[in-house]
Amino acid sequence: MIRAAFAALLALMALPAHATQIDQVTSPGGIEAWLVQDDSIPFVALDIQFKGGASMDADGKRGAINLMTGLLEEGAGQRDATAFARAVEDLGARLSFDASDDTLSIGFQALSENRDQAADLLAQALREPRFDDTAVERVRSQVQAIIRSEATDPNSIAAKEMAAQAWGDHPYATSINGTAESVAALTRQDLVQAKNRVLARDRVVVGAAGDITPEELGPLLDRILGGLPEKATAPLPDKVEPQLTGGVSVIDWDSPQTVVSFAGPGLAIDDPDYFAAYVANHILGGGGFSSRLMTEVREKRGLTYGVGTALAPGLFGDTWRGGMAGSNATTAQAIDLIRAEYARMAEGGVTEAELTDAKTYLTGEYPLRFDGNSRIASIMAGMQLMGFAPDYIDTRNDRVEAVTADDVARVAARMLDPDALRFVLVGRPEGIAE
Repeated sequence: MIRAAFAALLALMALPAHATQIDQVTSPGGIEAWLVQDDSIPFVALDIQFKGGASMDADGKRGAINLMTGLLEEGAGQRDATAFARAVEDLGARLSFDASDDTLSIGFQALSENRDQAADLLAQALREPRFDDTAVERVRSQVQAIIRSEATDPNSIAAKEMAAQAWGDHPYATSINGTAESVAALTRQDLVQAKNRVLARDRVVVGAAGDITPEELGPLLDRILGGLPEKATAPLPDKVEPQLTGGVSVIDWDSPQTVVSFAGPGLAIDDPDYFAAYVANHILGGGGFSSRLMTEVREKRGLTYGVGTALAPGLFGDTWRGGMAGSNATTAQAIDLIRAEYARMAEGGVTEAELTDAKTYLTGEYPLRFDGNSRIASIMAGMQLMGFAPDYIDTRNDRVEAVTADDVARVAARMLDPDALRFVLVGRPEGIAE
């Protein structure tokens, strides 16, 4: 599973290299937000993140927060689902709600002239969701359909098995969707309790961008969030280390191909070696066709259409993961090559040419993915979730440029142990011993 914090990190790695003015705003009610003001278009975007997300599910109620999140746009106050959707549409606004392992996230976009009315609708959705029976059953059916689909998808099966092995009894170990049985058993009261476990002012971070001043943003924050409880009704999960051990797990699946998921320990974003690992990952498997794994496994031998790796930091735990798919007959060879490339980097580091190419790419693509107020708002919220200072956006490329070959060698020797890699295979691979 790719967690929200990981997604936020990807956005953070795409900020522009020029100075950006960030205003740190505190509302009259004490709600904090970071704002990038831009008056060029009469439009404002907010990204609202509640820490904990679906990891806040109560024991025995897995899937409750995910289901509850899907119902926040299905009517509020006196408006049923149809009337609520029409009211949002009439304002030309957009509200979106999503849950992940790390956060419950809300997107808010509105024209400047309608932002107060749109804010009132969002506030009502957060304070007074209806959880009507018809809406609950409709969204429950959608979630059940996703659960059934995942049960027949080799990639989802591999991801779930890897999560179960990595995280033990932590919420990360299970799908935010829950199981068919846990979702079927959820009641309206469970949804109300789930809301109170995660939607509270002590859990929120807010990013804002667009046509709004700091003086205007404060009251808008209180308008949207001021009616929520001051504190959530449950504590955040503890941060944990992954419990992965080296080796191979095979899940029998009748297919001519095997899906391969592999993972080892990762690094937290505040780890001093994080940026060295970020560069190392690009060279190892994160750089597409320029990466070592793609060269060895695909280009030279044609064992897969694609293989890659990624750092996956989360609010509560971190891994360094990868994946591919290939024929049953050649999966064992591909795994040997992956282990060999981990060992080669751990023992020999990288060349100066590889380092220069990686840093050129990572710094050069930095501003190209930065566009729109909604993206900026998401970045502002992500920075706060990750604990970055406001000047991060002006120092990010300097941190990449500061990485040396010795730094990469150090972090590779520390983290890239081929014997510590756990592989989960879904298929009928040949020549594999579990």
